[in-house]
This record gives sequence, C-alpha cells and structure tokens, in this order.
Amino acid sequence: MRGRSTFQLIVLSLVSIFLGMGCSSRKAYTSPYKAKPAQIKKVRQANVKKALPRMGYTIQAGAFSQPENAARLTEVLKDKGLDATYFAAKTGLYKVRIGNFAARESALNQAEALKILAIIDEYYIVAPEEYAVSKVETLGGDYLRNEIVKAAQSFIGVPYLWGGTSPEAGFDCSGLTMTVYQLSGIDLPRTSGEQFGTGEDVAKDELLKGDLVFFATAKGSKVSHVGVYIGEGRFIHAPGKGKKIRIDSLSNAYYHKHYLGGRTYI
Repeated sequence: MRGRSTFQLIVLSLVSIFLGMGCSSRKAYTSPYKAKPAQIKKVRQANVKKALPRMGYTIQAGAFSQPENAARLTEVLKDKGLDATYFAAKTGLYKVRIGNFAARESALNQAEALKILAIIDEYYIVAPEEYAVSKVETLGGDYLRNEIVKAAQSFIGVPYLWGGTSPEAGFDCSGLTMTVYQLSGIDLPRTSGEQFGTGEDVAKDELLKGDLVFFATAKGSKVSHVGVYIGEGRFIHAPGKGKKIRIDSLSNAYYHKHYLGGRTYI
C-alpha cells in the first residue's frame, strides 16, 4: 500500500464494493424468445384447462400403395355415415381407420357388417392403449409430440383435397390436423374453426412440436387455415387445391401476415 494516497485508496475501495454488489445482486436476463423447452412445458401444462377426449376402439382396414385409393374407400365409408380417415402407415402403404367406438364389441360388429357388404376385406381393431397418448405417463410428453410430428411428416407430398368432397387427391388442411391427432389417440374436432376454439392459446415464441398454428387466409379475419408446428419456426400443412402437403415457415411473408395464433391440446 506504500506510495498510494488516501484518496486513491478510497476510490479503489468504492470500486471494489460497487463491483461486488453488482455481481451478487444482478439477475441473469433470459429472453422469452430463447426460453428452454422444459421451461415452456412447465408453464404450458398448467395452462391447458381441459384435455380433449381420447380415441376409443377403431377399425383399421386396407393397404393401398396410392393415397387416391385410400381416399376413395374413405369417401365410400363417409357416404354411409361413418367417420373415416386414411393415413400413411410405417410400411409406406396407406390405410384407413373407421369410427371411434367405446367398446371393442361395437367395433367388431361394425367391421363384420362392412365385410359382409364387401366394403372392406381384412381388418384390425386398434385398442385405446395402442395410441401414443396412452403412453405419456411412461414415455413422457415429448414422445407424444414427436409422434404427432411423425404422423404429419408421413403425409408430406400427398395431394390436397378440399373438404373431403372428392376422392381424387388427398387432405384438406383441418382434415390433416385432425388425422394426425387421432392417429396419436386424441379426438380433435374436424374444422379449423373448431380446432382453434378448442385449444389453449399459445404465444408464438412458446410454440412446441405438435401444437397447431392458425391463419386467416380467406377474406376477413376468421380462421381458414391450420398446420402442425414441427419446431424451429416451421409447420406442415395442406396449402391449397392443386398443391401437395408440405413444410413452410412462419417467417414466410405470406404466413406471417395472415397468422392468427397457436393452440395447444397437450
């Protein structure tokens, strides 16, 4: 300390105290746009007020190499008043799922009736415990979200079909989102408007895989389009007539302009 003036010692002491106070009392700032997924999930789970109903027993039939053939069977079943949708199985073939039955016996009776009418041939009854949603307690919520995304990815390249009125091509936007959720065991409503009204609001910077993103692409501000969020600002959707299911970005000028919000059901 020899050689230093009293004034210098006082200044050095004050600087030391100030720096020490700053390090101990200053809280690290975390931008909400960089929140860790685990932090978002913790908050989000508390915000989901009511879970959607789960799928019961379902009839699975068909094994088509072309989606058009699966779409035709789907339309035949719908004409008979049955809920039906088709999907891309892990084998690469397209299959059809029919109905949502509370009891296995009801599903079996309906399947046998369709077989007698020669509408379907072989079939398989999917049980509730086979769905991804039933495995959340053991495998976690990430498993369910990833399964929803995998289901959506399996439709990439399938042609668009508006409103399910023609068996010639593929999926309309809300038919796609409904199907990928049902394949995971969650009974999502049919239309984009119903899906928007059913889910819990999610901020754009808090979207997680498997959430749905909604847009007003028609005239006015009503919901008219929906897609499945797959992470990193991207979503899978059926963009319109004559186009195939694909991946797009929320930062795309068009979708950014027409974005209405995100919804979660998990």
